Amino acid sequence: MRIIFAGTPEFAAIHLQGLLDAGEHEIIAAYTQPDRPAGRGKKLLPSPVKTLALENNIPVFQPVNFKQPSDQQQLKDLNADIMVVVAYGLLLPKVILDVPQLGCINVHGSLLPRWRGAAPIQRAIEAGDKESGIVIMQMDEGLDTGDMLVTAKCDIDSSETSSSLHNKLATLGVPALNQALTELANDSATPVQQDDSLSCYAPKITKTEAVIDWQQPAAIIDQKVRAFNPFPIASTTLGDKTIKIWQATVTDQQGDAGNIIDADKKTIVVACGKGSLKLEKIQLPGGKVLDIPAVMNSKADWFTVGAKFGADTLAR
Repeated sequence: MRIIFAGTPEFAAIHLQGLLDAGEHEIIAAYTQPDRPAGRGKKLLPSPVKTLALENNIPVFQPVNFKQPSDQQQLKDLNADIMVVVAYGLLLPKVILDVPQLGCINVHGSLLPRWRGAAPIQRAIEAGDKESGIVIMQMDEGLDTGDMLVTAKCDIDSSETSSSLHNKLATLGVPALNQALTELANDSATPVQQDDSLSCYAPKITKTEAVIDWQQPAAIIDQKVRAFNPFPIASTTLGDKTIKIWQATVTDQQGDAGNIIDADKKTIVVACGKGSLKLEKIQLPGGKVLDIPAVMNSKADWFTVGAKFGADTLAR
């Protein structure tokens, strides 16, 4: 089939590479978001999908949206059989969804209808889900509401972060996508309608969410720490300093919420509303991510028993 691929981040690029490696279809064009400023110099950088497409001599298009008739006509002129959409970051209007002969399909990082929306990977971990997966679905005008073509499942481990689950789902997604395309090409696909009554929404992650409320149970805070790794990273304040929490484990020690209740050369334990968190990897202001022995080697006077973490300052 003649395929248009639309995607932007690394997760999408992994799927584009999977299609190229399979070699079963012709990728006639890649759509991706416009180059964005990044890094300290705010230099315009191409997306991972754009970089990969150009390396493979695939024409790249970067419309701001599809409201312009010229952008709509440009896509029509490609005469594609199908459009594959993976974390593109733009809503596709019906006029675009209807262009390819077989429509548009999407690779979604959750077990739909659970976690429709922008941040399904993070929200599944934050909610304490035990299972996630990939769904290849036919796109319609709704938000992740289309019929499901292929589903692949995986467990969410107790130490799972958004980063590790992202990698699991990317590994699942490539063969699932290739399977869906094969079934569509030979007219053997069996679409399954979603049960809207089971749906829930996964809104985009904001930095303010990552500020820890130590009144919450340790298990809930741990889920947030893992969900917000590698972005935006759970954080807390210690006096006028912002500390980022990259990794921690739940313990059953009790104390006043936010207080450090145990501290030595290798350990920092913080009481929560129920239970406590043993910190494992943190980041001090302007510094690198360090394990606790390295932190205590130089900043033990910051983390004494009785010192209190706060939750009223926005992470920065």
